[in-house]
Amino acid sequence: MRKFSRITSSPEIMGGKACIRGMRITVSMILNLIASGMAKEDIISEYPSLEVDDINECLKYAAFLAEEELYLT
Repeated sequence: MRKFSRITSSPEIMGGKACIRGMRITVSMILNLIASGMAKEDIISEYPSLEVDDINECLKYAAFLAEEELYLT
């Protein structure tokens, strides 16, 4: 499994959902903002504790989860 240094999960924070650096900002919320057309700069303006690298890692995390693998037998 690939390691994501900025993505954390703890049962005590947001019910164990994937969050950014232990904050109460979920990966899914950031992805929904991006999918709605919000620019990275605007997201950071709304959530000043975020960094561009946090948003980039959310996108990499989503790509990792959506990765398709073909296993031939």
